[in-house]
Amino acid sequence: MLQINNLHVELEDEGKPILKGVTLTVPAGEVHAIMGPNGSGKSTTSYVLAGRDGYAVTEGTATLNGRNLLEMEPEARAAAGLFLAFQYPVEIPGVGNMTFLRTAVNAQRKSRGEPELTAGEFLKAIRAKAADLQIDAEMLKRPVNVGFSGGEKKRNEILQMAMLEPTMCILDETDSGLDVDAMRLVADGVNALRSPDRSFLVITHYQRLLDHIRPDVVHIMADGRIVKSGGPELAMEVEQNGYADILAEVADA
Repeated sequence: MLQINNLHVELEDEGKPILKGVTLTVPAGEVHAIMGPNGSGKSTTSYVLAGRDGYAVTEGTATLNGRNLLEMEPEARAAAGLFLAFQYPVEIPGVGNMTFLRTAVNAQRKSRGEPELTAGEFLKAIRAKAADLQIDAEMLKRPVNVGFSGGEKKRNEILQMAMLEPTMCILDETDSGLDVDAMRLVADGVNALRSPDRSFLVITHYQRLLDHIRPDVVHIMADGRIVKSGGPELAMEVEQNGYADILAEVADA
């Protein structure tokens, strides 16, 4: 599914190295989590994979289902099956949720040579997905994220994910600013989308999200590299002891 090999990235304007040799493989059907101290490169990894401006790849590769992500425009990466859920979803005044989603879904279908959904087909599909995710139908009629609470914005992104049906879903600190109930609803939406042909990369500071979205593998990132990987118990170790012991263990190795 997703393969990252020896990825080095720097800030384009400053030439400052951020990623210093990230190597990571996320097989089909698995959920991997990345944890790490502030400034370790977690969010930068997600931005580079999605094609955000401002970053220069100086070495390494990143492929999705064998296709070179780094040579593709952001919209082509999305059409290839990559989805990024942001830490702070943006508001789009004047653009209705339904219009936004139908445009996005049909743009991706068109790029893959698939027939576009008619208005009736789309309406039937989005109502079913919204019901599955416990999203109020009234929310679909509002402008994208305008006036939404933090939990509503995150659930709206999960709805976008459900409609676009990506194969590789990256969640960049999607638990940021959520209370326990909102986080559980978002996690339930993610778990409902888990399947043998869809993978997730969950970036988080806190183990609490991983109580609800149980990962297959947890990676610890520090200073632009993956320094340790393990099972869900690794997240519990971080929760109880912080990163100091792990970083000291790596330094001594």
